[in-house]
Parts: sequence; structure tokens; C-alpha cells
Amino acid sequence: MCGLTGEVCFDGSRPDMAAVERMTDALEFRGPDGRGLWSHGAVALGHRRLKIIDLSERGAQPMTDSGLGLTAVFNGCIYNHRPLRARLEGLGHRFFSDSDTEVLVKAYAQWGPECVDLFAGMFAFAVVDHETGRVVLGRDRLGIKPLYVTSDCSRLRFASTLPALLAGGGVDTSIDPAALHQYLSWHGTVVAPRTVLAGVRKLPPATVRVVEPDGSHRDHRYWQPSYTRHSELGSDRVLWREAVHDALRTAVRRRTVADVSVGVLLSGGLDSSLMVALLAEQGYHDVPTFAMGFEEENGEDGEEFAYSDLVARRFSTDHHQFMIPSDRLPVALEAAISAMSEPMVSHDAVAFHMLSEQVSKEVKVVLCGQGADEVFAGYHWDPRIAAAPRAAAVDTYARAYFDRTHTDLTAMLHPDLALGRDASTDFVREHMAAAGAETALDAALRMDIHALMPDDPVKRVDNMTMAWGLEARVPFLDHELVELAAACPPELKLAQGGKAVLKDVGRTVLPREVVDRPKGYFPVPAVRHMAAPVLARVRDALRAPEARRRGIFDEHLVDELLAAPNRHRARRGANTLWQVATLEMWLQAHGIH
Repeated sequence: MCGLTGEVCFDGSRPDMAAVERMTDALEFRGPDGRGLWSHGAVALGHRRLKIIDLSERGAQPMTDSGLGLTAVFNGCIYNHRPLRARLEGLGHRFFSDSDTEVLVKAYAQWGPECVDLFAGMFAFAVVDHETGRVVLGRDRLGIKPLYVTSDCSRLRFASTLPALLAGGGVDTSIDPAALHQYLSWHGTVVAPRTVLAGVRKLPPATVRVVEPDGSHRDHRYWQPSYTRHSELGSDRVLWREAVHDALRTAVRRRTVADVSVGVLLSGGLDSSLMVALLAEQGYHDVPTFAMGFEEENGEDGEEFAYSDLVARRFSTDHHQFMIPSDRLPVALEAAISAMSEPMVSHDAVAFHMLSEQVSKEVKVVLCGQGADEVFAGYHWDPRIAAAPRAAAVDTYARAYFDRTHTDLTAMLHPDLALGRDASTDFVREHMAAAGAETALDAALRMDIHALMPDDPVKRVDNMTMAWGLEARVPFLDHELVELAAACPPELKLAQGGKAVLKDVGRTVLPREVVDRPKGYFPVPAVRHMAAPVLARVRDALRAPEARRRGIFDEHLVDELLAAPNRHRARRGANTLWQVATLEMWLQAHGIH
């Protein structure tokens, strides 16, 4: 896990090394263990290293193989790098390190951009061909590792975070109206390729981009499950339970590949508890586990330690428990917003940031349960969507999932930023019109997993953990597990209140109290209920001169929200004031005026 940057010039000039250095230094928190820069002709690369695999300097980056004429920077982990290495050695390649980065370099030399089809892992990378000047960018199938780009006719820059690109300078920081529409429709999510800034884009998940020296490029999307019933398992509940169990075993085993210790973020819910149980099943003992809670606010409990304690005792983990006092929240809130590559409204971002600070003192790698609700249909709106005919999937999804209607959204905005069309529904309609996805639920899950999820829970976990040099791995987003779940009949997911097939697996390895408990979440009551310190910070942001100059939101709306902070809620219950304020706080935190 690391941070990468780069610049490619198209006009015959040399890269701006000072800008590349600034971008690279902005990623120090992602890679505190090493720093490297490289330049050749029209291309420059930068890298910050977090040592996870091959802790020696042989694994340093940017990594050059002079014999192959290739240089690469890499962020993430190729979990199957050892068998791939053996295969490449059989084809005549010789290795100078034990790192997965070198496997990427040799694999690219052997198979070209199609090498990504062989990778099991999470990754973003850039490979430079010295002879041709071609640059190849790639991103993993589920978008677990980020890659941001900004470009004009003379150059392309890329980096692991959006703020790193800002550090390079020359970025158009005006608001993208279509991205703003998505942000206010989908609980703060802006999907690839857009970001909330007009001048920055994201390489989409499961995409390889080949950039030619003249600036032209072509994208290839290399993976997309069909979400159709093609499995030989049919509708047999027992066979599906066994298949999912086996796939989860593989997913967890893959994510233990490291030259440092691996822990688990243990909330005590089904998903994270399964990680612990499956590690124990594979013979791991005294696994470091970590749980966090917050003080009660407005009658809402902020911790669920009873469940995480139960799992920790059952599997004899090395358990760490952190209770966070509410008076730490104002400082933590500032730090979490600064760590965001894009504005995120889910209040558990603050929790993940604070938990990661503590966990990073103990381990460098953790497993976490993100993605299970999307992959196995665990949300409360999924049954409503599943009941709709396929032809009504778009409208049903919009009613069940969107925060607000296009009309209500438009009324929130300054007229200059209001679109004359419902951009968010248009995106869903186009996505759901693609081939495959037999049922309305299939179409919705495909939308959630491949469009929304990379830019909500997945990005949130990456940003908050990497702010402390902590690598988070997500077994539920193993691509083979996702393929299996995509073929699973909807009824085997929706039963038992959702995630039925996963609960069936859980009952074979977990206490029933954990499997059958009410669905929990990562609560931060002081944010959810706008406690006084949080409200004061929100008020300051929205009354700041730069907020008034920017004028994104209707002034009367802002006044109404501040007058009744907890009254105005989106259709899914989110606090409208928090959604509005988070965007403005993020813009201010990153010096965007």
C-alpha cells in the first residue's frame, strides 16, 4: 500500500519535477516508509512507500527494470503475486526482489495491459515504456485503490488522492454541476469518472488506460459480472452456503499475504465477525482485533462492545477496545475532513479515522467487512427494489435510494449550478440499460457494487485508514466472491432480513447472537445529532466569506437549515445540514476558494 503520482507531457516539454515532488510529498501519510522520484523524457513518477511486502529496499519505487525498459509505480497488493512469480520464472524472467511490484513489471512485459486479468488483488498503477513513451494506468476491478487524473492538451497528471493533484497546481477547481447533482442525490457519492471538481477525474474501476505520447488515450474495461443465473448450483440453499463459505475462505486467505502482522476491525456485526472466524478456521491464533465506541448523545448509544467482546472471547483474539470521549470530536472532525480525497457525508468517516489512528500503532494491515451489504443485498431498501418488475427498476431504485427528487434538489442550489435535467436518474437509467442483470434487484446491486460502492464505503475506508499509514483489505470484495454472489438467486440473498446466504455461513462458525442480532452500524451520535461542538463548526463553515462568495446553495435554505439543524432530513434519514456543510468544509479544508 502506497501513494503514487506522475506527470506526462505531450508538447515536447519536460515534466515539472517541482510539481511532481509537491504531489508526492502530499502523499507522505499514505507511505511513511520511503520516498522515490524518477524522470525519463516526457514522463516523471513519484512514490511514497508503506512497507508491507518485501520490507527491503529492493522493493522501493519507482521500480525500474532496465533490461525490460519499464518503470512502474504501484499502490495496493497483488495477493497472488507468489504463484504469478513462479509462472513468470518458468517463462524465463529473473527477479531481483520479493515484491509484488516487480511481479507487476514482469507481468506487463510478458502479457501487456492484459496482465490485469491475472491479478487477484487491489491496485492502482502506472507503467512507463521507455522506448515508446507509452504510459499505462490501471485500477483494480472494484475500485478499492484510487487513481485521480487531471489533464489538458499539454500534459496529464495522476495521483492516489485528489489533494495531491491540487498540490501540483494548475487544477480547475470550479464545481462540476453534474457531480454536485450526484452528491446531493446519492448521500454524498460522486461516481467515476467525475469528481465534485470540474478539473479532476477518476480512472473508473476495472479500467486500463493506455496513454500515447501525443496525448491520445484509449480505455479498456476488463471485467464486469453479468448478474445472471448461470451457476450450476441452481437454487439449492445448502450448495450456495458451501460455495460462499469456500469463496470466503479463499478471500480471507488471500488477504493474509504480508510480511507484517494482519489484524481485523471488529465491530461485532456479522461481516467483521466472519473475518475473525475464518481466520481461526485457518489456524490463526491471537489475531489482533480492534473495536471502537463513542459516548451516548441524545439518547443514542455509541458503542456495541457486547458483540465484539463476545466474538473476541469466542476466538481468543488479542482484542483492543477504544472508547472515544465526545470532546475529542471537534479536532477529529477537522482531521477526518482533511483526510478525505472527496467530501464524504457518512459520519462513520470520523469513526474510521479515529479508529485507524489507534490501530496503526499496533499493526500495518487490517481486514474489514465493507462490501458485504452491497454484495449480498443487506440493505433495508433491497426487498422493495426486488419486488419491482425489471422494466420498473430505474424508477423503483430512485424512489428507494435517492436522497431527494430532482425538483427538491434544484431548489437547494444557486441557479448557476442547477442543471436543467435529472443527471443522476439519467446515469442510473444508462447503467441499468446495459446487457445482463436479469431482475430489478440484479440491476440495483450491479449499480451499487460497480458504480456507487467504490466512491462511498470503499473510498471512505481507504482514505481514513491510509491517513495513518494503515492498509485496509476487504475480503467481501474479492472479485471471485463478487462473481459468485452476482449469480446467486435473489431469494437466497433477501431471506432472513437480507444477506441470507451469508447468515447461513455464519451459523456454521459464529455464535447465534451475532448472526441474528439487529443490523448495526458504526455510530457517531454527536455527528448524527449535531451536538454543540459539531454544529458550531458547521455554522462557521457555512457563514465563512468563501462560502458566501462561492454561493453553491440557496441562502434562504442555509438559513433554514442552521435555524433547525436536526429537522431537515433526506428521504433516507440523512441530515441535510450535514450534507451541505460537509461539502463546504471540505472545499475550505483544501484551500479551494
